[in-house]
Formats: sequence, C-alpha cells, structure tokens
Amino acid sequence: MSDVRIEPAVGDAMLEQWRYVHNVIVPADELDLATVRERGARNRLANAYAGDVLVGCSTVRPPRDGAVTVIARVLPAHRRQGFGTALYENGLAHARVLGATAIETCVLAVNEDGLRFAERHGFTEVERYVLPPETDLWVDLRLDRAP
Repeated sequence: MSDVRIEPAVGDAMLEQWRYVHNVIVPADELDLATVRERGARNRLANAYAGDVLVGCSTVRPPRDGAVTVIARVLPAHRRQGFGTALYENGLAHARVLGATAIETCVLAVNEDGLRFAERHGFTEVERYVLPPETDLWVDLRLDRAP
C-alpha cells in the first residue's frame, strides 16, 4: 500500500473533496456543499490521500445508544490497496475516543465492494431498507466484536 494520509475535512475545499468522493460512491444520496457543511458540524468527516491524490473519505457519526457509525469510502480506482482499511481503522480509533460500545456502518446495497469490505472486517447485516420516496436499497451492518 502507498502511504496514506488522513486529514479532517476542514474548510470548503476539503469539504468539496469529501463531497466528491461521497457522491461517486453514493449516487443515490448526492449531496450539495451546504448539506456537507451541515453534516460536518455533526459528524467527523475526513479525506484520505495517497501523496496529493484524493483516494477516499470517511464519516464517523457520534454515538446513538452507544453505537458509533463508521463509514469508509474509497474511489473505485484506488480500491484493494489498503486505503479502506486505513480509513476504517482511523474511524474506529475515533469511535473509541467517543466511547463507542458498538460499531455500525451502512452501505448502499448495489455497492458490492463496500458490502464485502464490511463483511471482511467483521460486520454482519442487521437490516435492509428503502428510504421513501427513494427506491435504493440500503444495508445497515454491525460489528460482531467489541470496538
């Protein structure tokens, strides 16, 4: 794996990069910059770089009933090079700081790479659902072991 640098997405330029990765990976939930700014106020958003090249992003949502949601996204051209694992481990470390008693994630069901990644890292499916009025299927997963 190339060296990966993970940085909090601070300021409009970095939030725009985060938005770009999110929208490529999750086209069913395309976000504008204003929405990303709002999410950044509630969640920890970070970008991953190989050198100066943007390769992915992550979201860590604060605890809800002890469970912290950790989402790692890697652009298709940069998958299977360890960037997702680096993003996930970085998010997991932050979840521990937040006092997580459980770790969850969510993946768009058509993202087979994302589902396989989650399963390889010990997550099991807990729910599939569609958010009205959309038709896209989402999968919620939970880590089988303690964070």
